[in-house]
Amino acid sequence: MLKSVVGQAAESRAEAFLKTQGLTLVARNWRCRFGEIDLVMQDGATLVFVEVRLRSRSDFGSATASVTPAKQKKLLAAARQYLSALKTLPPCRFDVIALDSNAAPQWIRNAFDDVG
Repeated sequence: MLKSVVGQAAESRAEAFLKTQGLTLVARNWRCRFGEIDLVMQDGATLVFVEVRLRSRSDFGSATASVTPAKQKKLLAAARQYLSALKTLPPCRFDVIALDSNAAPQWIRNAFDDVG
């Protein structure tokens, strides 16, 4: 499935924001059979898997509320696949960048853990 122009713009906005916070881009729109990871960033020694969520309206809840347990499970599986290609496993975390309308990005570090 191709991303919409709006979705690509949201990811670009999130990436630019994270770069201002000192993170560097490792991969964008990394895909595997389990799904897609929007951004893979490096924060010091930590590898950060970033889910970008955009909501232009709050009728169905906030952007952060849209990262459901089912979505988390898919992200965890994709991250495990990504990590399986690395020779050594770095410290990792899962962050969410929530973009609601024109508000400033909300950066949720350690938004969820790998709970198995």
